[in-house]
Amino acid sequence: MGENFRDTIGTINEEGKRAWIFPKKPSGRYYKYRKWVSYGLLLFLFASPFIKINGNQFLMFNVLERRFNIFGFPFWPQDFHLFVISMIIGVIFIALFTVAFGRIFCGWMCPQTIFMEMVFRRIEYWIDGDRGAQIRLAKQSWNAEKIRKRLLKWFVFFVISFLIANVFLAYLIGSDKLIQYITDGPLTHVSTLMSLLIFTAVFYFVFAWFREQVCIIACPYGRMQGVLLDNKSIVVAYDHKRGEAENGRKKFRKNEDRSALGHGDCIDCFQCVNVCPTGIDIRNGTQLECVNCTACIDECDTIMEKIDLPKGLIRYASEDNIERKAKFTFNPRLKGYAAVLTILIGVFIGMLFLRNDLEANILRLPGQLYEHKEGNIISNVYTYKLINKTSKDIDDVSFKLLSHKGKIDLVSHRRFQVPAQELAEGTLFIEINNAALNGDKDKLKIGVYSGDLLIETTTARFLAPRSYN
Repeated sequence: MGENFRDTIGTINEEGKRAWIFPKKPSGRYYKYRKWVSYGLLLFLFASPFIKINGNQFLMFNVLERRFNIFGFPFWPQDFHLFVISMIIGVIFIALFTVAFGRIFCGWMCPQTIFMEMVFRRIEYWIDGDRGAQIRLAKQSWNAEKIRKRLLKWFVFFVISFLIANVFLAYLIGSDKLIQYITDGPLTHVSTLMSLLIFTAVFYFVFAWFREQVCIIACPYGRMQGVLLDNKSIVVAYDHKRGEAENGRKKFRKNEDRSALGHGDCIDCFQCVNVCPTGIDIRNGTQLECVNCTACIDECDTIMEKIDLPKGLIRYASEDNIERKAKFTFNPRLKGYAAVLTILIGVFIGMLFLRNDLEANILRLPGQLYEHKEGNIISNVYTYKLINKTSKDIDDVSFKLLSHKGKIDLVSHRRFQVPAQELAEGTLFIEINNAALNGDKDKLKIGVYSGDLLIETTTARFLAPRSYN
């Protein structure tokens, strides 16, 4: 391991100020795989709001109206419990993955890492050059070259941030509404334009300045990693037994027998440190800032290949594997997380199948008592709300009493339509002969029909005079 164990994060210098990181441009086998994964996920991220399944947006998180679409399934406020369970399943899945494979989600699938390393950082390499050129550019005075490069980079960063903000807005308000706003013109929807500019500013701030600090300071997953990891977790790890050997590291010298001198395979070239996007030295062990991006693995393998030493000095491995050559096993801890995840998925699937296409709520009108009519008839007034969760209109809707003999009269019409993914509401009267009632607050069972087909049942309380019971 490293001789000095640090007690500060890698992006803070000795004076306590921000240490700006200039990572070397990565290359290698894992980086190639990460690029393919990242571009696939970027395509998914940008396409999801514009994909429709049965008329439903593939992914939508409309927090303001509390309407969510997940993989084409619409979730309404009444389905909030399903949305919560799906989020818990996501958290448990990430926890299970972290226990087994460390912070691999951060390095391979996290949108922050993908945008930073595969979009903004690559643009920076294109404009400013690699690590050495970036350091020189940062130190040089504000001449024509620096001003030109800075303005070009900031402009491109702003355009991409604006594009990301539009896609983000499509997730929040829906792609159809976003396209409509764009077609109408920005001045027609000033409040939406302001929100879009705020989102753009946030994304620009994150990717142009805050950068890796999101992973280190803002994201709670780094702290979660410290709780979940153990010696059996597979992480990006430095093989200190092989790298240090008996007499530690030593600079490489051609034709030198390092093993005879007791030196490890690490030649102290610092390339693993220079390529790290969070500025850590992986040789100091698993650290808070490490996002398992594998850049150090690729760089170390390249060096090992050049000096004719075996690859894998830095690799995916557990501490037990490095210390005792122990293989990965599905231990009781992993089995516990997997069991909880399986149960939650089973409950979620079961609740999805039990979920009705139409949600009905019938409530007595607040502040209204019963009305005593001729012929010993008691009348109550109610409001109804019907939510159509499907992508098709529900036609010829009517109500019938299932638990008592009586009649239901709608204020405006007897039969009506509930449009797809819309709310239908109105007022109705329920009239029941007092002799058919059992008390002053009978529970009624009401059926909602589409034509002659019963599509939903609901309940309501019926208020009657106590003296008649």
